[in-house]
Amino acid sequence: MNQVTPITRATTLKDWESDQEVRWCPGCGDYAILKAVQRTMPEIGTAPENTVFISGIGCSSRFPYYMETYGFHTIHGRAPAFATGLKLANPNLDIWIVTGDGDGLSIGGNHTMHLIRRNLDCQIMLFNNEIYGLTKGQYSPTSRVGTTSPSTPYGSVDRPAQPAAFALGAGARFVARGFDVSKELPNVLKAAHAHKGAAFIEIFQNCIVYNKDVFEDFAAPKGAEDRQLWLKHGEPMLYAKGTKGIALDAEALHLKTVDVVDGDWQTAGVIVHDVTNRSVAHMLVEMRFGEFPMALGVLYDDPRPTFEADVVRQNQAAAEGKKANLQSLLKKGQTWTVTPSGPEL
Repeated sequence: MNQVTPITRATTLKDWESDQEVRWCPGCGDYAILKAVQRTMPEIGTAPENTVFISGIGCSSRFPYYMETYGFHTIHGRAPAFATGLKLANPNLDIWIVTGDGDGLSIGGNHTMHLIRRNLDCQIMLFNNEIYGLTKGQYSPTSRVGTTSPSTPYGSVDRPAQPAAFALGAGARFVARGFDVSKELPNVLKAAHAHKGAAFIEIFQNCIVYNKDVFEDFAAPKGAEDRQLWLKHGEPMLYAKGTKGIALDAEALHLKTVDVVDGDWQTAGVIVHDVTNRSVAHMLVEMRFGEFPMALGVLYDDPRPTFEADVVRQNQAAAEGKKANLQSLLKKGQTWTVTPSGPEL
């Protein structure tokens, strides 16, 4: 397996912007995510020549056109399959998958699950707007119960999937959350890129046309500190300007909210965020918004060997001391000799 040496060089925002006109609905959250990615790329030490953006089908899947990198706009739900092939062909490529809640969790759910399970070294950005936007507003796997849409005129009765819970259940070693207009999103993206393995980032994204302001209950700027819990490794889980926190109910084995008096979070029992604690990560994902704040930032980060590294190592061990001989390979095992029969032509 030939490996191309990775390219690293200093870049600027302009180096990552393509010459294509960005075409999403005015006000779409995808604009903010695109700009956050373009602004983040110069800070992570890679180069456009070494970077590939791969998408499936959906509004978010136009993303590769707008990045001045290599890119593939592929088949509905199948971006993980293309990403796997590219990473095995050249493990040094920096691969980003752009998908949506429909593309990545419905028709592509199986592919997403197996890419995460295998732990391919890539970044998976799942834009979650809780609706099918490209096909005119049908309910999606993440739509809330009661969502009224062309496909559910009386309200959806489906229980929604939780992308972050799905990723943890599939064996993800990195799970994070952010939202389109958050100033913290670039930090989440940088942490995902620094992780060696499949990094899953759920990005809440406003669909201005078909599901407008569905995340305003926690994403609206006014009062955001009371509704958002931004997690940082090694720091206490505090929100509401430090007056509230998240503690562990040891008897019931679940999280609870507590009041913090005079900044004394230790006495209140507030837990310190440990990104390697998988059990707590599951609890953070399952927190019911309203009773709890929305957990954002890096929920879990505990790397293990990657799929492509294991494949390369296995292939090298299998090839050790052997010389490539195509003819020998073709003749290996049972062979047949075909001779002409019947009348000559």
